[in-house]
Order: sequence, then structure tokens, then C-alpha cells
Amino acid sequence: MQVFITGGAGFIGSTLARSLHRQGHAVTVLDNLSTGRIDNLSGLLGQPHFNFIEGSVTEAPTVAPLMAACDVCYHLAAPVGVHYIMQHPVRTILENIRGIDVILEAAARHHRPILIASTSEVYGRSLDLLDPQQTRSLRESDYRIEGDTQNHRWAYANSKALDEFLALAYYKERGTPVVIVRFFNTVGPNQLSQYGMVIPRFVEAALAGRELLVYGTGEQRRSFLHVDDVVRVLPRLMACPQAYGQVFNLGNPDEITINELARLIIQLTDSSSTIRHVSYEQAYGSGFEDMNRRTADISKIDALIGLDLQYSLRDILRDVIAARRQALRA
Repeated sequence: MQVFITGGAGFIGSTLARSLHRQGHAVTVLDNLSTGRIDNLSGLLGQPHFNFIEGSVTEAPTVAPLMAACDVCYHLAAPVGVHYIMQHPVRTILENIRGIDVILEAAARHHRPILIASTSEVYGRSLDLLDPQQTRSLRESDYRIEGDTQNHRWAYANSKALDEFLALAYYKERGTPVVIVRFFNTVGPNQLSQYGMVIPRFVEAALAGRELLVYGTGEQRRSFLHVDDVVRVLPRLMACPQAYGQVFNLGNPDEITINELARLIIQLTDSSSTIRHVSYEQAYGSGFEDMNRRTADISKIDALIGLDLQYSLRDILRDVIAARRQALRA
């Protein structure tokens, strides 16, 4: 197939590009390199049936011919990381909204199947209020409960929610074959720490013998999914017409507190690092809000295509640690 990936120089996008190219598909990547890296595409650049274009999904003249030439599109382009989003609120909102407008119009015109990457952030603090006893996970049908518009913490979540509304509107009004996937904390060996991603940040600190900075109490609970599990699932989902017009969670249901995660990383790296707690205000500025839990109910996607997640949290951490150690030796 001819595959078009927006944001394909990013962490998930480049892993997907490499996987699909390895399977024999022709892959075209569009990325403006604002948070993606050309290094993520090493081994692909210059290869037959791979094409990289530096550009933005907000540019209709760039997007239109790429959409016309493809068989399927994965729209992964978006700002990433809480630090980046807090520092660039205008760019976060405008790139998401302008990009989804351009990409969906092109997909509708050429009737191309398109996967829209959304985020677990759209749930906001829903689970904290729906289930204070911490006995259930987030379902796709759960109401979204977020902070007020004066808190830029929620700008990314709301712009991605608008992406979902527009994608489903195109499906309803114009029959555009769209699939929406809400990603929950996807991690892996090539993920950068500079945008605030917790596992690479902790691993780098532990290997360097520095303090692991835990924001807030550290008792907030998260779950983590290996990027290789993600890229195995996405093409299977796009090959399933019953997925069109649907929203799916994609995450690992096994939870861990951030304190436990920090201690586990120190153990696995055999590090002498200690843990220090930092307030959210120190890390992100005044008024920052976080959710206590963010864990996916994956029964919907499992019922449709059958999930077979291959990586545990320890597997993920060992992969990230090994990759970081190798990078330090290079």
C-alpha cells in the first residue's frame, strides 16, 4: 500500500513508518520537525519506497497531493508533552485546529481512510470524579470533565477533543472513513525526555546518578504501553471497516504510581539516585492541574480486533534503559 503518515518523524510516527516499510509498504512522511526529529528516520532516508517531506499539515497545497496519492493516512502530527504545551499554548491550539481542518478536507475529497491520533488527555479529570474509589478505568463513553479555559493545562485536551468532533462530523456528513484512537502514555526506546515524558526523564536521571524529580505527591497512578504494541495494533484497526466512525482507547490497563515507577527504575538501573518531590507549581507554574488516575478500559478495541499486548512495564523499562545506555556509550 501507499501509506501517508503525518508527524512521521515523531516518536510513534517514526516507529510506525519503520514497521510498515519493513512489511513492504511504500511510506511517505510529512513532518515540520517542531518536535519530531530527522534522526528518528535514520535507516529509512534514502531507501526505496520511502519519502520524507518537511512541511506542515496546516499547508493545504502540501497535504492535498500526498492524500490523493495514498491508500491510507495516519494523522499523528501534533504538539507533544506537557512542558511543550505549557510553553507554547498558541501553537498547540492553532496547529491542532488548522491541521485537522486541512487533513480531513483532503481525506474527504479523495475518500481516504484516515486514523486520527487523539489522547487520553481528553478525559481530563473525569476518572477522579466518576470513580473516587479507584475501581474502574476510563471508557470511551465517559463524560469529559476538565478545568476552566483560563488554565492552559487543558488547551491541548480541548483542541484534540475538537479534532474528534470534526472527524466524526466528516464521517457523519460526508462518509469519510475515519478512526479515532485515544493513546494512553505510549513509551519506548527512542522517546525523548525534553518534553517532560516521565519514563525517559527518570531513566536518564537514574543512569546519571541524579535525583529523580517526582511532581506532586507521586501517588498519581498511570499505565504505560510499549510503542511496538501500538504499531502492531494500528494497521489492524485500519483494516477493519467496522472501526470507521468509532473512538477507541489504546493503552495498557496495568497501573503503577509515579513513586513506585521511580523506585523501580532506580532498582533496574542499579542506581544510587534518590527521589525528590517537586510541587506542580515549581514544575509548570501556578494553577497547574493534574489527574490522580488515567487508565484505559480497552474492552472495546479488544472486542473488535483482539488485543495481544506483548510488553509488560518491566519489558518497557528494560528496553528504554538498554537504549539509553547504548546512546551514552556512542
